[in-house]
Amino acid sequence: MDTLTPAERSARMSLVRSKDTKPEMLVRRLVHGMGFRYRLHGRSLPGKPDLVFAGRRSVVFVHGCFWHRHGICKNTRWPKSKLDFWRPKLERNHERDVATRKALRKLGWRVLIVWECQLENLPRLSRRIRNFLEAVH
Repeated sequence: MDTLTPAERSARMSLVRSKDTKPEMLVRRLVHGMGFRYRLHGRSLPGKPDLVFAGRRSVVFVHGCFWHRHGICKNTRWPKSKLDFWRPKLERNHERDVATRKALRKLGWRVLIVWECQLENLPRLSRRIRNFLEAVH
């Protein structure tokens, strides 16, 4: 059973952002500090990638482990209540992500997913992003 009233739950859920999240902002600062320039939330591309490197035909998504079902992560847990609501919702998110990556690759774009838990090791993440972006040139 939910411990919040419907109005309280609605207010809480309205605080969950889809753009400009803390993990996304951290990745943006990291990438900008490496000297790479990008566009934000490419509306013309499937899935509206968080960072678009048009000249490199590369995109980066910054995914929250819970919302996007990062299978190997401690943050990927099922909610304790209302599983009949949450399970289909979170599974649809995952299925949509898979379809989006497939569509982007079919259009000739390279895709990198940065998971929220990977922000715990910024030097490793920085190398991973740099290797991804420099592999094109």
